[in-house]
Amino acid sequence: MATQDGGEEVIMETETKPKETESLGEDGERGDAEATSQTDAGNATTQDSSISNGDDTDDTQETVDLKIIWNKNKYDLKIPVDSTGAKLKDKIHALTGLPPAMQKVMYKGLLPEDKTLREIKVTNGAKIMVVGSTINDVLAVNTPKEVIQQEVKAEENKKEPLCRQKQHRKVLDKGKPDDIMPAIKGTKERLPTVPLSGMFNKSGGKVRLTFKLEQDQLWIGTKERTEKVPMGSIKNVVSEPIEGHEDYHMMAFQLGPTEASQYWVYWVPAQFVDAIKDTVLGKWQYF
Repeated sequence: MATQDGGEEVIMETETKPKETESLGEDGERGDAEATSQTDAGNATTQDSSISNGDDTDDTQETVDLKIIWNKNKYDLKIPVDSTGAKLKDKIHALTGLPPAMQKVMYKGLLPEDKTLREIKVTNGAKIMVVGSTINDVLAVNTPKEVIQQEVKAEENKKEPLCRQKQHRKVLDKGKPDDIMPAIKGTKERLPTVPLSGMFNKSGGKVRLTFKLEQDQLWIGTKERTEKVPMGSIKNVVSEPIEGHEDYHMMAFQLGPTEASQYWVYWVPAQFVDAIKDTVLGKWQYF
C-alpha cells in the first residue's frame, strides 16, 4: 500500500503540474491580450489626439498680439498676421460692438482694408487706435461737414487757381523752403512716423504738422507755439498743386464754419495729401 500510495502520489503530482502550467499559460495569454489591447488603445489615443477638430486654424498660423484702444478702453487681440485690415475691423467689432463701417482704424495713418497686417508691417505689441461713434453722432457731426465740402468745391470751380491769388502769391513767391521734405508726384503714401516739417504758413513762417492719432488731434506747430486741434472739429481740408511745382501742394484746414477760418500750409509733399485728408476727415464722413 505504501508503494502504491507513493506511486499514486507521484501520479497525482505529475497530473497536477500540467494543470498549473496550463493555468499559468491561460493567465499569460490573458495578460498578453490585455497588454496588446492597452497598446492598441494607446495608439488609438495618440492618433485621435493628432486629428484637428477644425476650430484650431489660427493655432497653425503666425499671429501678432495687438493693443486695441477705443474710447479710452484697451483690448487685447491676437490675430493672424496675414489677416487684412477688413478682417481686423471684424475682430474689433466683436470686441467693442462698433460696426466696421463706423470705425476709423489707425496705425501710422489710416489702416488700409485691402492689405494684410504683414504688408503694412504691424508688429507684436502694436497699438491700434480706433475712432468711432454711434450712427446718430456721426450723422449729427458729419452731415454739415459734407454740405460745407460741397459748397467749397462749387465755389472753387468759379475762382481762378488758388496759387494765382494775390494772398497766396506773396508766400509762394518766396520759393521753396531750404529744409523742405522730398516730394514725389503721382504717388500716394501713408503718413510718416515723424512730423511733416519744412513748410510755410500764411504769414511765411515755418510750420510743422504732427498727427497725434492716439488723441485724435492735429498739432500745428510754429516757432512761437503749438496749437492742438481735435480732428473732429476740422470742417474741411482743401488742397491744390502749386503751378510749376506739382509735386507739392498748398493745403488749408478749415477750423471754423467759414473760409475765413482756414489755416493755410504751403509746400506739402504731394504723396501725403490723400493720407492727410483721410486721417483728418475719415472715409466714413457721410452715410
